[in-house]
Amino acid sequence: MTAISDLDIFARVARTGNMSAAGREMGLSPAVVSKRISQLEERLGARLFQRTTRHLKLTETGTGYFKRVADILSLCEEAEDFVSRRNTTPRGVLKITVPTAFSRRHIAPHLEGFLARYPEIELQANVTDEAVDIIREGYDLAIRLGEPPDSSVVSRKLAPDTRVFCASPSYIERHGMPASLAELELHNCLAADPIEVWRAIGPEGEGQLRPYGNVRSNSGEFVRELVLSGVGIGMLSAWDIGAELREGQLRRVLPEFRSLATSGVYAVYPSREFMPTRVDVLIEFLDALYGPIPYWEKDLNLDNVQERRRRHSGSRRASKGATAVEARS
Repeated sequence: MTAISDLDIFARVARTGNMSAAGREMGLSPAVVSKRISQLEERLGARLFQRTTRHLKLTETGTGYFKRVADILSLCEEAEDFVSRRNTTPRGVLKITVPTAFSRRHIAPHLEGFLARYPEIELQANVTDEAVDIIREGYDLAIRLGEPPDSSVVSRKLAPDTRVFCASPSYIERHGMPASLAELELHNCLAADPIEVWRAIGPEGEGQLRPYGNVRSNSGEFVRELVLSGVGIGMLSAWDIGAELREGQLRRVLPEFRSLATSGVYAVYPSREFMPTRVDVLIEFLDALYGPIPYWEKDLNLDNVQERRRRHSGSRRASKGATAVEARS
């Protein structure tokens, strides 16, 4: 079967009437062009050009062949332009999978602006808390919460997923405020399956405890409502309870502790290569929307205790250094 490159060479020679000129257009020597034309004629079993020492002219067969080849090359160019435009202009079906509560609070409310900006995108969203195999199921993008996904997929952190210990004022009034992780273990700690360990970082470094309470559930939303109603203490995400913390419906427990910094909101996709523009623009949209300090964490001062201790420690070291200098002088 004739290669497209041979057809391109033939068409250029036919248009220019000169093998040297055609070769210059393609970065090929005249000898290479001549050889490819001869091979094409041999493969077709027909003479395409009448050759003289000064002129190169299409034969009758060559003329008919050129008209058809021109149509073929035009279709190829149109096909490439179609793919190029689809890769540069966001359009088509964008198939995503997103977690239930997070998507309801922090994706769906903002999609009107995204879809207005990219009217040729048709969004198909699968809302589930299951970790869907995006490659096997044919998804363009997944939004995942928690620790970084494994290396079998590409991931990009869009925002921190800061989780804090919290309880309702009524629970604290009845059971008191724990003063340490050890005391926290004595309280009614509520966690959603499959969480088996709470890992947190505080002034003395990382710590962990195994939550135990009188209710277990596979639903984070169910646990959230239990904590709000005063049943126990939870380790909940700031994106899920930011408003309740601001309004006083929940209070921080052990405010010097929070989840590890690696926990985040991640965009997960199959590959960096040939990623459709429609996927890229949604990732960029969410990244700009959330930012390094997402809107749901603003004004909560989630790191305030640790930051004050760090600054205080730095101030003490600076003060000691200044005292030592004064003593030497």
